[in-house]
Formats: sequence, structure tokens, C-alpha cells
Amino acid sequence: MLKDAIARVPPPSRRAFLQRGLTLGGLSLLTGCATDDQDSIEQALTSISHFNDRAQALLFDPTRLAPTYAASMITRPFPFNAYYGEEEIRVVDGDAWRLELSGLIADRKPWSLAGLRALPQQSQITRHICVEGWSAIGQWGGMPFAHFLRQVGADLSAKYVGFKCADDYFTSIDMATALHPQTIMALTYDGAPLPPRYGFPMKLRMPTKLGYKNPKHVQAIFVTNTYSGGYWEDQGYNWFGGS
Repeated sequence: MLKDAIARVPPPSRRAFLQRGLTLGGLSLLTGCATDDQDSIEQALTSISHFNDRAQALLFDPTRLAPTYAASMITRPFPFNAYYGEEEIRVVDGDAWRLELSGLIADRKPWSLAGLRALPQQSQITRHICVEGWSAIGQWGGMPFAHFLRQVGADLSAKYVGFKCADDYFTSIDMATALHPQTIMALTYDGAPLPPRYGFPMKLRMPTKLGYKNPKHVQAIFVTNTYSGGYWEDQGYNWFGGS
């Protein structure tokens, strides 16, 4: 039964399950599937989610910029958010850390933190929007991701860019968002080296995406034409996750 299926889903993924479950009444009318047929429900909801992803991708304007803000509007302190508690923040050795590259990339040599810091940098004050309903404004600095992808000879016609992180998080994004001018490989926060609570040594900052699409503690990047999902996306969150 549906209530038994819900009970087996741990929070906070249960929250996503329930949010999706709000459509079940209409779903049964549209598809004819019984609400106690879990396989049919999951297949139908997955189809709807994929449709939403395609619709968002069609509406996405790669030249449209997210709003920026004055320094006086920065949220202090900027909230911590992850799939684990703040007491479990991963501590990464920046000297030993190397960014690994794979997939459809010509130059796959690893990058050190010093190497990334030597690339052209930019700063932005933008709003982080969480799927849970809160938002916060922060200042991020780093190199434009589009510049980095071109530097390493990534196939810019590929569909996806994926990320694996030191805290075992993973996600993937569309190439259009990867090339957006405000998508940056963030190395600093509020003018200082990126703190561990915000993703040291590097996080991907995308003001055009919801918070769960912005991976922290990134340790590997790959370019691919194969859909690779993500930590939350595999539990029912929309994959595109943005504007």
C-alpha cells in the first residue's frame, strides 16, 4: 500500500516522496493506475519528472543572468546545508587534494588547488535558493566553469557534466548550465578561502540552480553523454533543478 511505501522512505527523501505524492489523485485519473500499485505510480511519476526536466531545459536561457546584490545584503552567517549534520563536515587536505578529470575531456591531468587559483577569477553576490523553501545571499569567488572546460578541452557538445565529492555526494548538470557565465568553480567565500562548511577546497556555484545542484568538496569532474543522476535526484528530486 502507498502508506507502507511512504513509511519505508527515510527523511528527508520522504519529504520529496510526499511532495510528489500530492499529484497521485490527478495521476490516477490521467494514467488509470491504481494508487496501491507502487510500480505503476513510480513509473508515472518518473515520466512526469522527466517531462518537467525537458520543459525546464527548453525554457532555460543560457544568456540570462541571475540577480546580483550589494555586499550589505549578504546573509550573515550564511547557513550550512548538507545531507548530514554540521558536526560531520568533511575536512579535506588542500595540499594533497587533486581535482580528477575523466570522460569527454582532452587533457585529463589532475589539477591542484594552486593551479586552479592561478586561473582567471571572478566574484559574484548571488542568492542561494534551497528546495526546502529558504534562501540566503552570499559572495562567491572563483574561475568561470566555462573557461575551465575550454582550458581542458572538454567536449562542449556533450549532454552532461557530472561531479563526485569528498563527502560522497554526487550530482550532474546540463552542459548549457555548465557554460552559463555565472557558473563558477568557487574557491572563496566572502573574500576568504572557502571554509570547510561551504565546501573547501572547491564547490560549483550556480545561481541558476537550486541548492542541491551546487556540489561541495568537489574532487572529480566528468563529461559524458550518459545520464548519471545525482544523490537527491535518484531519490525523486527533479534533475534539472533550476530556472
